[in-house]
Amino acid sequence: MPATSPLPVILTGRHVRVEPLAPAHLDDLFAAGGNDDDVWRWLGTPTPRTPQELAYKLDALLADPSCVPFAVVHLETGQAVGWTTYMDIDVANERLEIGSTWYGRAHWRTAVNTETKLLLLTHAFEELGMGRVQLKTDHLNERSQRAIARLGARHEGVLRRHRRRPDGSWRDTVYFSLLADEWPEAKGRLTARL
Repeated sequence: MPATSPLPVILTGRHVRVEPLAPAHLDDLFAAGGNDDDVWRWLGTPTPRTPQELAYKLDALLADPSCVPFAVVHLETGQAVGWTTYMDIDVANERLEIGSTWYGRAHWRTAVNTETKLLLLTHAFEELGMGRVQLKTDHLNERSQRAIARLGARHEGVLRRHRRRPDGSWRDTVYFSLLADEWPEAKGRLTARL
């Protein structure tokens, strides 16, 4: 089947619901991860210290036509605990990236990231017809690299001096990817982990 461009959609699992990001999520999101340097350290943008600063980031994401942003809602509490996006979308070449992802610290190393990625990857490969999904992170963000590797994504390499960090230093970016023919095995592992 030919690939199709992602649109805002609601994807529901046992632990999380991934839904179109909206200004109504702001209070939950600030409570989950606002003013937390550890949450924002590797995202390439300063930590939002106030709800207004987070609202500016949220509005910028919503205004960006090159991505499809989602709120990640924890089903047990009904509260948004982070956000993620489909980005770098190239339908002609059947690829996209899952990125700009963050979760409040209380949800690190829980089912939240695993199930969010399972829902997004399933949608990308099985419904949108993508042949490649990439993920990337700062080379110093070892926690994120381990989480991406646990998804079954393969390490592809490092782009050196790729992007300037908010503090002015240079970031090397580590790239990972999953291909459509690798997806069934990775999906089985992710499903078993949940």
